[in-house]
Amino acid sequence: MSQIPRDQSWDSSLALLSEGYTFISNRCRRYHSDIFETRLMLRQAFCTMGEEAAAIFYQPDRFTRVRAMPPTALRLLQDIGSVQLLDGVAHRHRKQMFMSLMAPHHIAQLSEALAEEWRAKIKQWQTIDKIMLHEEVEEILCRAVCKWAAVPLSESEAKQRTREFAAMITGAGAVGPKNWGALMLRTRTERWARDLIFQVRNHKLAVPEGSALHVIAWHRELNGDLLKPSVAAVELLNVLRPTVAVARFITFAALALHDYPEYRQRLQSNEGDFLYHFVQEVRRFYPFFPLIGGRVRQEFEWRDHRFSKGTWVLLDMYGTNHDPRLWENPQTFQPERFRYRKGSAFSFIPQGGGDYDSGHRCAGEWLTIDLMKTAVHLLTHEMHYEVPEQDLRIKLSQMPAIPQSHFLIRNVIPL
Repeated sequence: MSQIPRDQSWDSSLALLSEGYTFISNRCRRYHSDIFETRLMLRQAFCTMGEEAAAIFYQPDRFTRVRAMPPTALRLLQDIGSVQLLDGVAHRHRKQMFMSLMAPHHIAQLSEALAEEWRAKIKQWQTIDKIMLHEEVEEILCRAVCKWAAVPLSESEAKQRTREFAAMITGAGAVGPKNWGALMLRTRTERWARDLIFQVRNHKLAVPEGSALHVIAWHRELNGDLLKPSVAAVELLNVLRPTVAVARFITFAALALHDYPEYRQRLQSNEGDFLYHFVQEVRRFYPFFPLIGGRVRQEFEWRDHRFSKGTWVLLDMYGTNHDPRLWENPQTFQPERFRYRKGSAFSFIPQGGGDYDSGHRCAGEWLTIDLMKTAVHLLTHEMHYEVPEQDLRIKLSQMPAIPQSHFLIRNVIPL
């Protein structure tokens, strides 16, 4: 058996919290290895990074997500009964429910809803001295995805639901009061979602066939039973909440436009596929998911080491997207790299790797890309704005990360 390097700390939990996105890659460089052993929350863990590690991690049915993340983070991001906690045939069957919502016409409809909500906001922004773009985009996305999903949302509810979804996202990476507060809000949101499921099933709320709310409310498990109302509510939130989370990518795109103004000019000239390349580089360069965890479901060997059932393995997503073996000058923002890129499904993993249908790769990745393209087009073609002096630092110890000022803009003028 090979000797996998072991981190010298008795427990690395505090180091993970203090180093955040760079925790795994820092140690992989230190030990000259794609894998090392450590202890997190007093439990043995194997931390990995790189294309080969991702290919191992995303091998269908090799890992389970059960007991693979802290319970508080699980409760906020997925919750009990969700598709991510299923394995094998049950996972693939439930995953198809989500994949059915990712057809090109569905994605186009959501992007159109985003554009409509954004244009309405531009009119409001003209009368505001300073706009905190990140929070504004979260509300835009909340309104858009609820409209797209056929989820009724009153004017007063829009801000409330946005606050709840945003709290789930930020609270998942926190400890203490911020996490506890998010959990309390999550409970309220789940009650709201369960009520929607009951209304649809009792024919008190008519929603279009094929909409997300309709598909989830009437989805049947392999045994022919409808999803339990609590599970259906969780899965509805697993459509709505991740869409609101795309606000982080959009905020990073706005930051990139500010930091690299030469790219704004190229985007405004509608140069070939450059919009797509720009969006992909934003997803690679800026911090989104730091890592993903799994428990070994089927024993396997890697690097002459046998990983037994139940072993806890963490994959560094941010580090893999900045691996110098995969990316030339990885710390440089360079959209042009995607023009000729011929990577595998495991070298670029901002939202997971491998196959969409059989594995745990995010079903909403195509949707994310399209929403980002629409937002970047709006930022570059339909509005003029100024970026005042502010704190635009991104702290990689903060998970999930965002510019400290949440990106302020002012003097908005429609074009």
